This record gives sequence, structure tokens and C-alpha cells, in this order.
Amino acid sequence: MSGASFPRRVRLTGRNAFASVFAQPVKSGDRYFTVLAHVNTVLHPRLGLAISRKVARSAVVRNRIKRVVRESFRRHQQQLGGFDCVVMGRPGITALQDNAVLFAALQRHWQKLARLCAPS
Repeated sequence: MSGASFPRRVRLTGRNAFASVFAQPVKSGDRYFTVLAHVNTVLHPRLGLAISRKVARSAVVRNRIKRVVRESFRRHQQQLGGFDCVVMGRPGITALQDNAVLFAALQRHWQKLARLCAPS
């Protein structure tokens, strides 16, 4: 179970960390999420969340989306290389009530980013 935790070292914190991802990102997007990634120097993946009130007015809905993203990241962080990810929600996400669809969408993003950010 050591790979299933979400300690502080795998969280993207601070303005500078987010700015480095937004500066030169590798993008992956669909109708639910936009995921930005950038290679980091700490050699393990880190996750940042940007689920705004514009995407989901209710804090309950925003928190549910964040829980789904964090759980998906926990499950797939072993296959992810050393890069920082910022997950942003898209406006159509609030109409969706099924978490399985969100998990499937995120799984596609993780696979795509692992392939694009892999060292060649």
C-alpha cells in the first residue's frame, strides 16, 4: 500500500511550481479535463489541481472531482515518470455523475502523458 498514498512530496504546491508547468506544458485534453505536464527535477510525479468555481459552482462538486483526480493519480503514479501535472476541469464536467467515466478519462490522460513525456 505504500504506492497508494498521497503525501506532500507528490503534491504540486506554490506559485512557482504551477508557473513552471504553465510555461512550457505538454497538453492532453478532452471534454472533461485538460491536463498539463512538464518534466521536473525531483524524479517522481507531482500533481496540482485547478478546479475553479467557473467549472463547478458548488464546493461539494468541486471536492468530488478533486477526490476522483487524486485517487486516479494515486493508482497511476507508478507508471508516470518524473513530471509535474496540473489537472484543470472543463465546464461540462458538472453534468456528469458517474465517477467511472472520469476515471477512464483520466487513465487515458495518464497514458498519453507518460508516452509523450518519456525520455527518448
